[in-house]
Parts: sequence; C-alpha cells; structure tokens
Amino acid sequence: MRGADITQEELFSARTLEERIPKKHPLRKLRAVVDVLLRSMDADFAVLYADTGRESVPPERLLRASLLQVLYSVRSERQLVEQIEFNLLYRWFVGLTLDAAVWDHSTFSANRDRLLNTHISRLFFERVLLLAEWQQLLSDEHFSVDGTLIEAWASMKSFVRKDGMSPPPEDGGRNPTVDFKGETRRSDTHASATDPDARLYKKSAGDKSQLCFMGHALMENRHCLVVDADLTHATGTAEREAAKAMIARTINRAGATVGADKAYDVPEFVAALRQRRVTPHVAQKAKGSAIDGRTTRHAGYRTSLKIRKRIEEVFGWAKTVGGLRKTRFRGLEKVRAQTVFTLAAYNLTRMGALFGWRWSTA
Repeated sequence: MRGADITQEELFSARTLEERIPKKHPLRKLRAVVDVLLRSMDADFAVLYADTGRESVPPERLLRASLLQVLYSVRSERQLVEQIEFNLLYRWFVGLTLDAAVWDHSTFSANRDRLLNTHISRLFFERVLLLAEWQQLLSDEHFSVDGTLIEAWASMKSFVRKDGMSPPPEDGGRNPTVDFKGETRRSDTHASATDPDARLYKKSAGDKSQLCFMGHALMENRHCLVVDADLTHATGTAEREAAKAMIARTINRAGATVGADKAYDVPEFVAALRQRRVTPHVAQKAKGSAIDGRTTRHAGYRTSLKIRKRIEEVFGWAKTVGGLRKTRFRGLEKVRAQTVFTLAAYNLTRMGALFGWRWSTA
C-alpha cells in the first residue's frame, strides 16, 4: 500500500537529542576529549568574568562552536550560528538542547577580546599538547619547522601611500581609479587602509605579491603533531626569527634536531641553533650553504629532510579544512588567535587518526 505524503507537525518527541546521535559517531569521542580539556581550563575562564551581573553565553559552548567551525569548514560565524540552529549534531556537540535558543552571531565579536583571543587559544593548544604528552605521542628529539603565507582580509586597492598622497576616486565611488602598473609599492611606503598589520610580500621570485601574514609551525617528527605555533608580519626574516623563538621555548633537549627548507640555510640561523646545542638539519642551498659535512654525513640528516616535508600536510589541512587560506579577521592578534586555535584543532584530528576515531567533515 502506498503511503500518503502528508506532513503533520508534532508537538512532542519521544527521542532525546542524545539518542539521535549515533553511538559510533566519531564526534562522540571528540566531545569527550574536548570536555576534559575545557574542564581543565575552568579556573582560567573564571578570572575572565565578574561574579555578579547578567549571565553570559558559557565560554565552553563558544569554544566548542569555534571548534566545529574549524572542523567542518564553516566560512563565517553567521553561517555557523545558522547551522547550529537546525543541525542536531551541532546542537548536541555545543551543548544546547532541542528547544534552547542559539545566541546571535555578534556574540563571537563581543567575546573576541576577552575569550576568543591569543591567550585562550594558546591555553587550549597547550592542553591538547598535554593530552598528547600523556598518551606518549610527542618526541623531544626530532622536529621540523616551516612557515606559510596567510592571505589577509584586505584588497590590493586598500594598499595606499602612508603619506596620504593617493588620488581620490574620480567617479565619486569608494575606490580610486588608479593604474598601479609600473609603480613601486612597498610596505615601508604603503599600508593597507583595511588592515594596517598586513604586509605586501611574496615567498618566491615567480610568485605574485599579496597582502598577507606569515604563520609558523614547529612539528615533532614522531607523530607529526604541532608542538608550537605563531603568527607574525610577513617579512624576509620572519620565518627564521619565529623559528628561533619557538625553538627557544619548546626544545630543551641538547642534541635535538630541527629540519627546515632552504630558506633557513642562513649562517646566522644555523649558528643560533648550534649555540643552543640543537642540530640544524636544514636543506642545503646550491651555493653558499651554511650546512657542511659535519651534518650531511649522518643518515639522520637525510631522514629529517624526508620527514620535514610532512609539515606541509599541516598547512594544507589548515588552509583547506581549517579556513586559514584567507583569514576571516583583521589585525595581527586576531589572526594569531585564529592560527593557534586552528592548529590545536589539527592536533585533535591527528590524534583522532592515531587512535582510530577520526571523523569525516563531509
């Protein structure tokens, strides 16, 4: 007998939100892990809020929602709130009931300085690393370092002269009709009116210059987990300066190795690592290399150069899944918070793969 296509609204449901989520859904294990991490940050959350006044959206829910945004490549916070409204899986993961109202998307912006900042992002990143260390996933002997460009939320039309000599729009619009062909534009004479922290930069001679930031990651080579992350202005020395800072605060074992590409083959950088008793496994330049036979004769050098390339998988995931190809925010600190939090999410997905409960983002 053919069933009738009749839709009738039901006032009540006999199934709870908990029952609607499959028992073997991989987000169940992730939710359990994230809840433990957030409970360990309870004291850090407490100092951010007053003891009296109107109750805010729980910080745990905002961070769970932000984690969903990274894992499922949600392009904006407005779309994220819309998804939480009707997606039962998202509601369950965040901690909302079926009938609970979802906060407005502007709540993320209102909490950007207090909660969704670099300090909390790095605390969450460190808690994830503590979990990895407890599971004996981290190595303290062999590491790799690299940097990548993150496109700024600013157009090239916003890159104007700092002295204010750029001509006004001829047609009365917002953008000046200027032909930039043949004009030399540099970060010391020009700045973006949209995001002054962005810098005009390119990593290779054949590439195009763009307004961007530079993200950095230090990866341990055993399980390819990110052990430190940072974001700086995009400059010719930013990769090496950030690498030295991350190595100084992360690597404490004498004799540890750090793999890197040819951009790090600079005498000053190699000498700085040797002074810290860290062996620089840096790819050699064709001419004028600072790496000699003392390093290249060992088999471990070739192994480091091979494993070093896996750090590109970190940046690939962060840009294609995590939304770091082009930042959603303006300003160095906000983009740094996004970068550190995204790489913390990467570590969680990597640990999920190691433990066999990695989820699909489809």
